[in-house]
Amino acid sequence: MQFEVLKKSIFSLIERNTAHLPEDAGAALFRGRDHGSDASAGGAALNIIRENCRRAAERTRPLCQDTGHLFFLITLPEGGDTAGMTAAVEAAVARATETGLLRSNSVDPVSGGNSGNNLGPGTPDIHYEFHASPGTEVRLLQKGGGCENMTAQYTLPARIGGRLFGRDLDGVHACVLDAVNRAQGKGCSPGFAGVCIGGDRASGLLEAKKQFFLPLDRINPVPELAVLERRILTDAEALNIGPMGFGGRPTLAGCTIGFRNRIPASYFVSVAYMCWAYRRSGVRLDRDGAIDRWLCDAWTDPATVHETGSGAAGFTSVSLPLSDTDVHTVRIGDMLAVSGRIFTGRDAVHKYLYEGNCLDCLRGGVLYHCGPIMRRAAGGWTPLAAGPTTSMREEPYLPDNIRTYGLKAVIGKGGMGPETLRACREEGCLYLHAVGGAAQVYADCISAVHSVRLEEFGLPEAVWELEVKDFPVIVTMDAQGNSLHDAALERSTAILKELLDS
Repeated sequence: MQFEVLKKSIFSLIERNTAHLPEDAGAALFRGRDHGSDASAGGAALNIIRENCRRAAERTRPLCQDTGHLFFLITLPEGGDTAGMTAAVEAAVARATETGLLRSNSVDPVSGGNSGNNLGPGTPDIHYEFHASPGTEVRLLQKGGGCENMTAQYTLPARIGGRLFGRDLDGVHACVLDAVNRAQGKGCSPGFAGVCIGGDRASGLLEAKKQFFLPLDRINPVPELAVLERRILTDAEALNIGPMGFGGRPTLAGCTIGFRNRIPASYFVSVAYMCWAYRRSGVRLDRDGAIDRWLCDAWTDPATVHETGSGAAGFTSVSLPLSDTDVHTVRIGDMLAVSGRIFTGRDAVHKYLYEGNCLDCLRGGVLYHCGPIMRRAAGGWTPLAAGPTTSMREEPYLPDNIRTYGLKAVIGKGGMGPETLRACREEGCLYLHAVGGAAQVYADCISAVHSVRLEEFGLPEAVWELEVKDFPVIVTMDAQGNSLHDAALERSTAILKELLDS
């Protein structure tokens, strides 16, 4: 194969995969729904997701600012040139990062340094398979950190929902439902599940992830597993988790189950969780390395009516800075369109502040858990993608930072824990839930990038000072100490127990 031709083909694969849902995933997420027809919090979240998909596809920009862990599954003829293929993949990944199509996500776990080009040991993650036929196929899965952190592995027998489950398909059913229930909004529901029964710990998790390459409408060749997949999808909807954990439907839009033989002593159930931004595609290459055909179609929204602006129809306008009266007036479930100045800050920033370093710009302000994709231009910075990151990672640090800086609001996704809720009640602060993965909708809400601080942490971890307009959020922790997340988890957990007992 010709290196430059192959590099161009891999870049095209990354470009399409980053910006488009596959056809079967889009159909599963939005089947039977009229665009903009549901004014509930869950319906509003799904409308924003749908609008985000349209904008990302039109602009060829990331569906989600977390462009994820790049997992390549490459099938070559026996004796194929893996070294040449790896070099072309790495060159295409570096180029896609340089252009802002990919966020720089490769971090050295020892030094903490970001490579800046998504290259390093294990990134990108390339797996090779070989066959006797002459064709070459390259498949790509991009899995963001929020849903990756919700991936789970169980060992049967296990006690789930107060009941002991053994080494059988009823036990597998319980494991998958428990994993879906734990994901809630932290995994950016609606989600998808890839499941492997058996294997060892490593092979089980790998096979579970490979399930995402299968068509969602395929019928499992093992009749018992086909029945189990349908049962899981039905029962997941009964949990009423809904988009972002706000309730409603869908909760789980797809489930595929595979298996690997196990040793007698072990019975693992590996559950890979995928967020709504199901970035999966593939190509078949000709002898020169050019794309001969795509292995799945990109989803095209059949709706003709779309939201305008931020997609925040039905949201109440609120201006920043927030007063004490503003903070104590709103309640969980309120849908707000926020305008004013906010600051981003995630893992590195929270640790930096917790260790006693100071950022006076945050005092009395709003902190946004976000690692945006930014492009440097002559006049400053252009936001290419700017959705929220999972907030729960900051639970060890945020309560102290709320108290130290008098934060009036924190924006993120997935909710937070009891210490943050206590700080919100004691200090007068709100937790505002943005729609996970809606990177284009939220980037469009940014009217100006005023400054960047702590750029040495890497662009995703830096502190960006942003001016936003009509930024749609839902109040899920209020200053009275109420938590929508706690109530939702308590409700779905009670439903799960009833399902498992029946």
